[in-house]
Amino acid sequence: MAKRTDSNTYTIIFAIIMVVVVGALLAFVASSLKGRIAANQKLEKQQNILYAMGENEDEDQYSGSGSVNFISTDRVEEDFNKIIIKQYVLQNGEMTEDSEAYLIDLKKEFSKKDKKDIKLPLMIGEKDGKEYYIIAMRGKGLWDAIWGYIALKPDLTVQGVYFDHAGETPGLGANIKERFFMDDFHGEHIINDGKVEGITVAKGNMDPLNERKDDHKVDAIAGATITGNGVTAMINSTLDMYAPYLLKLANKD
Repeated sequence: MAKRTDSNTYTIIFAIIMVVVVGALLAFVASSLKGRIAANQKLEKQQNILYAMGENEDEDQYSGSGSVNFISTDRVEEDFNKIIIKQYVLQNGEMTEDSEAYLIDLKKEFSKKDKKDIKLPLMIGEKDGKEYYIIAMRGKGLWDAIWGYIALKPDLTVQGVYFDHAGETPGLGANIKERFFMDDFHGEHIINDGKVEGITVAKGNMDPLNERKDDHKVDAIAGATITGNGVTAMINSTLDMYAPYLLKLANKD
């Protein structure tokens, strides 16, 4: 006679109980950590924004060598609140001040069908008595989403960028978040003949040292053409959305 624990009914009931118990435990853990996760995400965004503006712990700034070093989490919030002096939401030609504009979820915004409904964050930072304009970006790489920030100087040349990704190929497309690639953007022009032209990640750019800053191009990463194309599309499509505001800045003098 088979034991009761050997029956199919017992196995099914046991499996159901375990699924319920484990599910409840996971839900409890996720709920209890929700606040901490949200806080960490805020600090990470603050680090990324300040990094694009050149506020980081990198040695030999914009040299294209060395590792990425953010402002530490124990002081990034204080620095962020000191350096980022204003934040705005741009929507359908209107500009509204919002102290937490940097927390806007671009994935959600870019999924909206009507462009009039899209909210765009704009951060204004102050450094050495000058204002800088930081724009959030989101696009698609080879395998998954890519995103980042681009900071513009008062003359609308690039102060710096920060890129990140969800799943690009290690050693290839994933290198968009390495300094040797990101530092190349420093000083690049985005305006040409009164229009927002943007920046292209160009294969065969013939400018490996990135000495030309008015050609609207940076050198591509070898073996990462599709990811590079995604970065190009992300930058230029985002700048197009901000174009009315950027052109007003370009013509204000």
